[in-house]
Amino acid sequence: MSSPLLFDSALIRKRLARARRAGFADFLVARAVDDLSDRLGAVLREFPQALDLATPVPAAATWLRLSGRAGAVTRLAPVPEPGSPGLAIAAGDPEALPFADRSFDLAVSLLALQHANDLPGALVQVRRALKPDGLFVGCLLGGRTLTELRQVLAQAESEVEGGLSPRVAPFAEVRDLGGLLQRAGFALPVTDVETVTVRYGDPFVLMRDLRAMGLTNALRERRGRLRRETLMRAAALYAERFADPDGRLRATFELIWLSGWVPHESQQKPLRPGSAQARLADALGTVERKEPS
Repeated sequence: MSSPLLFDSALIRKRLARARRAGFADFLVARAVDDLSDRLGAVLREFPQALDLATPVPAAATWLRLSGRAGAVTRLAPVPEPGSPGLAIAAGDPEALPFADRSFDLAVSLLALQHANDLPGALVQVRRALKPDGLFVGCLLGGRTLTELRQVLAQAESEVEGGLSPRVAPFAEVRDLGGLLQRAGFALPVTDVETVTVRYGDPFVLMRDLRAMGLTNALRERRGRLRRETLMRAAALYAERFADPDGRLRATFELIWLSGWVPHESQQKPLRPGSAQARLADALGTVERKEPS
């Protein structure tokens, strides 16, 4: 049996298209592109064919093309967008890739896959679209994202409306993603976390930024809009609990980075147990003592 769908994918695309028309708030994507540059800077190889997988705006694809880190760049855009010189664009769903197996040497995806209804399946498709020894680098919003907003909305709704409903989407936890990469068939999986704290004058500016990133509530089981009284109570709680000494409010965004390689015979492999050619005691310059029997 298939798992129930958590996110309304059509609504996510609709809200992203609206955000891009109105002026996309790109500060998180820009941060992720800068980090991508640093991470790929440590990889000493060329990528003749690269894929940008559903990054909300074409910043990652543009960087790949202009930096020279990739030869040909293809972008799977989450919503239709105009063409760009030197960039092949196809609009599509990151959970239903329209590419042949072994098409790319590199695939990157920034701040998109946290809304996948079937993240393990999406990772399997990415692995199949990569050539042997191809590299995947992804960045997702993690479980601590918007922890402050979650807390105050839950308390305010409970106080004012006498119940709770899902208002902020659940995100993946870093402890799970390394295992998902292995399940998808990637070798040498790596995950790490970066926390970005953004400060706001009031929580309504934060909510406007979320709308301008297409990140407002798109859960399939969402309820209607919050009542004004609930929003005002949430704003008061936010100011009470998460204000810095200067009065500005903290908002946490957790960026989880994950990477993995498609298996290839040239990659390093762990040694078989018992095959070591040197003793640990010799390497450490110590004397090995046996336990008395």
